[in-house]
Formats: sequence, C-alpha cells, structure tokens
Amino acid sequence: MTFNKPTLSFWQIINMNVGFFGIQYSFGLQQTAINPLYTFLHAKPEELPLLNLAGPMTGLLIQPIIGAMSDRTWSPRWGRRKPYFLIGAIMCSLALFAFPFSRALWMAAGLLWILDAGNNTAMEPYRAFIADKLPAKQRAMGFLTQSFFTGLGITLANLSLEFFRRTITGTTLTDDGRPGIPYWVFGSFFVGAICSIGSVLWSVSKTPEIPPTEEELKAMRAHKGGIFAPFKEIASAIKDMPPLLWQLALVYLFQWYAMFVYWQFISHSIASSVWGITSESNPKVYEEAVGWTGLVNGWYNVVTFLSAFALVGLARKYSAKFVHITCLFMASIALAVVPHITDKYLLFVPMIGFGIAWASMMGVPYIMVVSAIPKHRYGVYMGIVNMMIVIPMILQTVSFGYIYKNWLGGDPGRAIIFASILLFFAALAMMRTKVSVEGEEVGEVMMPAGH
Repeated sequence: MTFNKPTLSFWQIINMNVGFFGIQYSFGLQQTAINPLYTFLHAKPEELPLLNLAGPMTGLLIQPIIGAMSDRTWSPRWGRRKPYFLIGAIMCSLALFAFPFSRALWMAAGLLWILDAGNNTAMEPYRAFIADKLPAKQRAMGFLTQSFFTGLGITLANLSLEFFRRTITGTTLTDDGRPGIPYWVFGSFFVGAICSIGSVLWSVSKTPEIPPTEEELKAMRAHKGGIFAPFKEIASAIKDMPPLLWQLALVYLFQWYAMFVYWQFISHSIASSVWGITSESNPKVYEEAVGWTGLVNGWYNVVTFLSAFALVGLARKYSAKFVHITCLFMASIALAVVPHITDKYLLFVPMIGFGIAWASMMGVPYIMVVSAIPKHRYGVYMGIVNMMIVIPMILQTVSFGYIYKNWLGGDPGRAIIFASILLFFAALAMMRTKVSVEGEEVGEVMMPAGH
C-alpha cells in the first residue's frame, strides 16, 4: 500500500466487528449445544469425536481456499472480503434454523457440515478484513475486539440455552419413536439464525473496504485464474511460510486438540462430578447438566469479553508472547481443577482463568501473525493459520474416541484432565517461539496509549 491507512475511531472498529458477534453466537451453540443434541438423538459418548469431524474438515477445506480467493477478489460494489461474509452468514442462518428439526443422528450430522461450511466461509475473511482496514498500531485493538465479540456472542448463546430450558417444555420424537430433541433447543437456534445474518448485514452496511491501488489491481488481473489457482496459491504460501507460523503450529497442535476435547466432554464431566449421573443413566437430569454447562460456558465467555481489551495493554507492556504463555498456563490449571468440583456454583471460579485464556486464544496469536506475513497474502495466510487450528481437531476426532474408551476408561472427567495436560504442553511450546519481526517485538505492535 502506497499510502497510510486512516486511523479508525473506537466505534468504527466496533461496527466493523459486529458481524463477528453473529458468527460466534453460532459457534457458541456448536460448543455447548451440538454434542448434547447428538446425545439427545442417542449418540454414545465415544461417538462424539467422529460426529464432530465436520468442523475441522470444513475449516481445512474451505478457509484457505476462501482466503486465497478473497485476496484476488475486488468488486467496486461488493468489495473484497464482504461477499464471503454474506454468503457464509446466509448458510449459517439456514442451517441453524433447520438444526432442531433433526429427527435422526445422520440429519444432525449433515446439518453440522452445512453450518460449519457457512461459519468458515464467513470467519476466514474477517481476520483478513481487520488486517486490511487497520494500521499496525490499531491491529491489536481490532483482533481483541473480535475476542470481545467472541465472548459476547458465545455468552448469549449459552445463556439462551438455560433461559429456554426453563421456559419451554416438551420433546420431539426421533424416527424410531424415542424422545428426541427438547423443544427448548429450538429457541436458541432460531435466535442464532437471526443473529448470524443480522449482525453481518450491520457490519457490511457500516464498513466500507479500502479499494486496492492501481498496482494491486494490475497484479490481480495478471494473476492466472482457473479452478486450481487457489490450491497453487496455498501451496506457494506454505512453501514461503515465515518461521513464526511453523512455531505456532506446534502450539496450536496441543491447544486446539485440548479445546475440542473440552467442548465435547464438559457437559458429561459436569453431569458426572456434580450430579453423579451419565446421559444414559438419567437423561432428564442430564438435560439439567447441559443447561448448567451452558451457564458455565457463558460465564467464561463473560470473562472473555470483559478481559479482551485489558489484554491489549498487557500485551503492549509485556509482549504478546508472554501474555499467551501465561493464559495457556491459566487454562491448564482451570481444567485440572474442574473435574474435582462437586458444587455446581464453584465451577465458575476456575472458569475465570479459562475465560481470560480464551480471549487470548482468539486474539493474541493473530497480533503476532499479521506482523509476520505480507499484506498481499493476508487472506491465504489467515486460512493457513486456520489449517493449523483444524488439523489438530481432525486428529482429535479420529483418535480421541479410542483414547477415551481404552486409555481413559470412558471417564469424562479424565478427558478434561487430558485436555489440561495438553494446554500445559501448549504453554511450553509457546515459550520456544521467536516472535520478533525485523527487530521489532510483535507484541509491541499495539494501539497507542490512551485508547
């Protein structure tokens, strides 16, 4: 870019990120509601990892391709990244609306593939959108604003589950005549469908994109198209990938494998440690555990959006690397404690540290990454970073069912402790990263003091 990007106001940064709220509301339902929903449709706990394969597989296939395509897209009317937001949001809304009508496990699993495809289509360009719009001094504010909306969206998604559970009664029937999905699930998913499309439309209407320069337009026109062009661009970007991204790949291997274990087994762990039941031994009480898990997950996401902006100052003062190491250790300690808690109210205490860590996971690594990658490849490299997230998740879906059943004795509490150990290893791996770019500490590429 041959000119300086304009500094945006606080509210302009908020407006451009409102769409992330809807995407993350949908993601919050996936975190807390999808696995219980599978259980309501009579899936066994050891089947949950494989049933979650849609998320990482669609992320692996879609995000880098969408990133590469958006790098080469420009429309004077629609922009570069915004067309992908809209397409993804429409897919999400339709899938969320249809999800509670699932009468069989195969239908729910199929809809998850559509939902995740939409989420990934919308989410990947959003990371590049921040890098496109904001000068270096405001990027931390931009990415951690996304952490704020991540926390807010997931919080409201989780709170909606408990609210509707208390206000709506009754249960659907599966194809074989057994009780299926409770009617209270419909309320949360319908609200999610509205939030997904509504929030993205807000950001699209409020935030213009920066037009490419003449040089950039010429480069786009000169770039050879074709069906294989995105794949060639992804391969080229991986070949030229900065060392920092290779180092983060190891951190992400442990970090995201652990997070997928947590989301799949936390409701089962809480049902076991607090209520002393399993989903099969007492399905009605398990519904109560699912609702309480929604509150626990909602609480850690409250902490996420309350702490997100504080991490900007901390990363500026101590470096982004130090902040993320500290947060990963906090998350590890939190999950080590949770399976031993028998009082449901005490579950909220360790989730404070977990919520701060979640804010870091959703924002801090991107501060490091965006300072290490070339501007004209923001989209494809953000997609590659997502590959580093979803590959550990794919490994988890194909391996953890066996680990859970044969190594952990089918104990969901041990699954959460297993995730705690992996987060500890992630912190150790983060300590080995070198995050300086051309002599400048990445963690110091922050918004100026006073904001």
